[in-house]
Order: sequence, then C-alpha cells, then structure tokens
Amino acid sequence: MGWTDLTAPAVADRAAGLRELPGGEFLCGIRHPVLAETDPVWLARPAVLRGLHALAAAGLSFDVVTLPEQLPAAVTAARSVPELTMVLDHLGNPPVGAGVDGDEPWATAISSLAALPNVTCKLSGAHSSPVRASDLRPYYETVLTAFGPDRLMFGSDWPVCTLGGSYGHVCELYRELTAQLSPAEQDAIFDGTARRVYQLAGR
Repeated sequence: MGWTDLTAPAVADRAAGLRELPGGEFLCGIRHPVLAETDPVWLARPAVLRGLHALAAAGLSFDVVTLPEQLPAAVTAARSVPELTMVLDHLGNPPVGAGVDGDEPWATAISSLAALPNVTCKLSGAHSSPVRASDLRPYYETVLTAFGPDRLMFGSDWPVCTLGGSYGHVCELYRELTAQLSPAEQDAIFDGTARRVYQLAGR
C-alpha cells in the first residue's frame, strides 16, 4: 500500500513512479488518512475525484480511513468513481460506546456504502484501545449484514493495534466474532476477499 497526493495534477505519473521504486511491483493500492483532513467533504472535492479516477485507470485500489462524519463524502466518492475499488478501513471508525444516537449516522452511511458494489470493508482499527469481542459485536454485525463475508476482510492494523493488545489478541478477537460463520465465509474474511480486492493471486 502506498500514498500519493490525490489532488496533484499528475496522479497517474506519481503512481507509475511508485511502481518504479524498489518493491514497487507489490504496489496494489493507495491509502489516504482522510481523518486528518479538516474538511468533512474532502473526498468529494473535484480535484480528489480526478485523482481517484486516475487511480482506477492505473489499476490501483483505494483504502480510505475516515471519521464517521466523513463517511457521506466517501459515499459520494464511491458513487462518482464506480470503476475504482474502495476499501473502507477500520469499519469506518464506528463511535464505539456512543449509544444508539451516536451509532445511527454511522450505520446509515455503512448501508449506503454497502449498496455500492465497488466498496469493501476492512475489519481493523476499531480495536486500537483495549476492547472485548462483545464491545465490537454490534458494529461487526452491522457491517456483516451490510457487506456480507465476501466483501469483508480482516486487517490487524499492526503495529497500531499493539496500543490495545498483541497481534495475537487482535486475531483472537476477530476469530471470536466470526466463529458462527461457515468455514468458507471465514476463509473469505481472513484470506479470499483480500486476495481478490488487492489482486494478490500469484504474488
């Protein structure tokens, strides 16, 4: 996963430059921490949308890391660039522990994103503070219902995950959450979806 300025006028050239660097043959996508942008509709800016179109043309996916209030702009971006595969990191950073009123806007946005076939969701990041499976289960069940196991993938978020526990603990957390799924569904979440989305077959 790489990074480039999506508002730059030559995103395709920058992506090509990343591929020329050592290890560039493994580049499968671009990740941008949108949560660091102060404009809640940054993802819907025309300059950013042009950059996203360029990523799609270059055969790259886009990992998006947002705060809940930025999710509507992510919906706009995904609709505007349907040829781009987008991965919503960290379950869209749900407001864990905020209660029903705090959860509702996040859940609505998740439903809107899941309605778009070019979006998948990553089970990651929401565990960067000590949590139990029961703390995350309502949010996990929301994204599971919305996306289904074939459009969910596990991500450890290492090394940030170590703020809340070991890598092993994070793996156990999501194994517990997904324990009721069939072996094929678990395989999709822990292997198949990522291989398909990031085009990892044969790498």
